[in-house]
Amino acid sequence: MNDIANRRLLAFGAIIASAACAPGATSGRSSIPGQRLGESRWVDSVMSTLTLRDKAAQMVWPTVLGDYASGDSPQWRKLNDQIGREKVGGYTISVGSPTELAAKLNAMQRISAIPLLFGADLEAGAGYRARGGYFIPNAIDLGGAVVFPPEMAIGATGDTSLAYEQGRLTALEGRALGIHIAYAPVLDVNNNAANPVINTRSYGEDPRLAARLGVAFIRGLQEHGMMATGKHFPGHGDTETNSHLSLPVVGVSRSRLDSVELVPFRAAIAGGVGAMMTFHGVMPALDSSGVPGTLSGNVLTGLLRNDLGFKGIIISDAMDMRAVLDQYGAVEAVKRSVAAGVDILIQPLDVTETIDAVLAGVREGRYTEARLDVSVRRILKAKHDLGLHQRKLVNLDSLRFVVGDSANLAASRMIAEKSITLVKDSLRQVPLAGAATSRVLSVTVGRRSDLAAGVAFNAALREVFRTTRAEFLAAEDPSADYARMERLADSADVVIVSSYVGHNWEAVSASAPRSFADFVQRLVARGKRPIVVAFGNPYLLQQVPFVPAYLVAWGGFPASQTAAGRALAGKLAIAGKLPISIPLTGGVRTVSRGTGIERAAPR
Repeated sequence: MNDIANRRLLAFGAIIASAACAPGATSGRSSIPGQRLGESRWVDSVMSTLTLRDKAAQMVWPTVLGDYASGDSPQWRKLNDQIGREKVGGYTISVGSPTELAAKLNAMQRISAIPLLFGADLEAGAGYRARGGYFIPNAIDLGGAVVFPPEMAIGATGDTSLAYEQGRLTALEGRALGIHIAYAPVLDVNNNAANPVINTRSYGEDPRLAARLGVAFIRGLQEHGMMATGKHFPGHGDTETNSHLSLPVVGVSRSRLDSVELVPFRAAIAGGVGAMMTFHGVMPALDSSGVPGTLSGNVLTGLLRNDLGFKGIIISDAMDMRAVLDQYGAVEAVKRSVAAGVDILIQPLDVTETIDAVLAGVREGRYTEARLDVSVRRILKAKHDLGLHQRKLVNLDSLRFVVGDSANLAASRMIAEKSITLVKDSLRQVPLAGAATSRVLSVTVGRRSDLAAGVAFNAALREVFRTTRAEFLAAEDPSADYARMERLADSADVVIVSSYVGHNWEAVSASAPRSFADFVQRLVARGKRPIVVAFGNPYLLQQVPFVPAYLVAWGGFPASQTAAGRALAGKLAIAGKLPISIPLTGGVRTVSRGTGIERAAPR
């Protein structure tokens, strides 16, 4: 083992095993009751100190940003109140920079007598939440944890070792930051091209592939100290409705659910997944009452607990989503969720109101205190199993030797490179031919807020084609100047049009704007032979089936952008295969799952 590898290993050991030696860690450690006890005795010792309201609070997890907050700011006073007075059991962590996020979580842990559990959406690695962001107005990349390509990129490789490696590195970086539970992997089978919210977050449309890759990712996480969460049980893949905005309905038969949607979840349970997150959607085959899965005892207790034998923690999807709020309201949704079997309620609209709602359910006889005890014991057991009964703080001095490490970045790049998928190349334009002086026009279509869109991709192109001209069009701008792009294309040797439009929590569709497709069609009519690259929605080919070349990069983060640029420039092999099918022209034609034109590596 070389010196650099030794330093990385020692640094991670310092973060996990020596957190108590960090500044202020002594007080953080001494506040934990019964830290030397075994699991059951520790859980019993903590349970004996809890009032009924304390038990309810353990089940309520608000959301916190990983940003800086001064000690007298309203944000910090609110956190102090939620932890010190309300005694919440944990938090869902949102975006921030690595050092500030870790320091903030340490400070929050010091307030709490009982260790807090921190969960986060780490579907694409720790950088999915601790990316660091960009400094405005210069768009300076502030650096952060590693972001991996989305799950569907790994689906395009079909390689379980890559799924495991992503899980392993996500766990190492996430635990170094102080995060304990990953709300990942997404186990939804994305078999509906119109799904606006799952899309590339899924491994694909093959339930067996999703099961294999999902279990490998779970192993990578859990063998390296982080709890995994399969989501969204029992399946959010075959919907055309965004559950953040309204209530989806999956109207398929029970036999179809058994053969498709439930396959990855069964595999995850057999593989020992620690938690499951619920689906805010209706499945009439499982509950004919029209109640969404999060609120359904048939789904959570009958199917997940009793039929499938799941023993871990059930986590709700965000309780501020319209799918549950619009019909039931915040208070009733909480009571129904607990009655159905939910252990942890994440992202409630109001913490105090949510704790009160859990208590009201006991007083109204909708469930008993013993029912709450079962959930709280699961939560406390997880805190013990994750080592928080002994050390709940992370070592900030060692963090930078783990988070964003060069070897971790290399792993992300490797996954991105292996995932690049050439779906169509009827004129054999890929890789690009021509001299370094060839005039390349690269047109990026993305949301105005996406400061990274096209930056790494165009930089990779310029390494070979020095005069590459980069242009940006805002997808949401109806007055975007596509006509000017057409004029620029007339003087270009190569025209590349890239779309970064895809799934989004606030989107009703993952499609690019109609103006994008019209623009590409006009380029074809002018004989410009545009190459279209999908960094967002991989089903984009439905909108531009007439293009001669179509490349899928699966995600818009820098590693995927660089891989796509290098692939087009002939600097790396192309070997990805579609883990989805793409229906064209009203379903008359379909690009089959497994499609992928290979191009050899450069000599």
